[in-house]
Amino acid sequence: MRIFLAGATGVIGRRLVPLLVAAGHEVVGTTRSASKADELRAAGAEPAVLDALDRDAVLKAVDAAAPDVVVHQLTAIDKTDFKHFDRAFALTNRLRTEGLDHLLAASLAAGARRFVAQNFIGWSNERSGESVKTEDDPLAAAPAGESSESLAAIKYIDQTITTTPGIEGLSLRYGFFYGPGTSLGIGGENVEMVRKRQWPIVGGGAAIWSLIHIDDAARATVAAIERGAPGVYNIVDDDPAPVRDVVTVLADAIGAKPPRRVPVWMARPMLGGFGVAAMTSLRGSSNAKAKRELGWKPEYSSWREGFRTALG
Repeated sequence: MRIFLAGATGVIGRRLVPLLVAAGHEVVGTTRSASKADELRAAGAEPAVLDALDRDAVLKAVDAAAPDVVVHQLTAIDKTDFKHFDRAFALTNRLRTEGLDHLLAASLAAGARRFVAQNFIGWSNERSGESVKTEDDPLAAAPAGESSESLAAIKYIDQTITTTPGIEGLSLRYGFFYGPGTSLGIGGENVEMVRKRQWPIVGGGAAIWSLIHIDDAARATVAAIERGAPGVYNIVDDDPAPVRDVVTVLADAIGAKPPRRVPVWMARPMLGGFGVAAMTSLRGSSNAKAKRELGWKPEYSSWREGFRTALG
């Protein structure tokens, strides 16, 4: 098949392009930077240099590619600011809404039959009830801290992808990424915070996190491109766990001292409501639907094993 991959030089795009090429697909991959075009050619993809928020440029590029499938992997994530979350994610939220609209319009105009979009489930579940949620459970009704725009963008992807006539839409809700090129990879922002003991366990650290190795996320994306019914899928590993375990095992994997513990009242001024929720009240996610309907399963069934492989 011909695949139009928007965001081909992002953290997951870099892992996805070689998998698609190896599977025999023809890939046209976008990048914002002309300097990265050679990187895409070397990986076996045809580069398309464009601004994903320029509607006319997107329409023209997708039309020229004449794809069977369009894949949205557009983000612009830099450092996470828990206290001012929406401000840090402002451009990513535009890519998840305006960028999605441009790509969907271009897909329909070009006659693409299938559309796969990156989404996120690491913190967006309702923060009450069962500790592990499925795709049938509602996302959070109210945002934690300053995350209302980011939560709205996440909901927008699910709603738009599953209700646009004329296209098979799949929304892939990835968990927290770890592995090469991520903040939970060697040299990554969060790994260095743990190494310096700057990521404490807040309160009891009872928030449930669902993670996924970046390569397992890429493999799940290939599966969604090639098969599976339209709909929403959680792309996470088999081991949702309290964040206190995640941070403690991470520290051990990199040979760092155990994380400090701080009470909620002390952490709130630094982390805000969103950061406190991320450490105390998040709910995890089940991958049963993705395993059943996409014919996929993570090679790293647990982040515990994956941390030691990726970081040890």
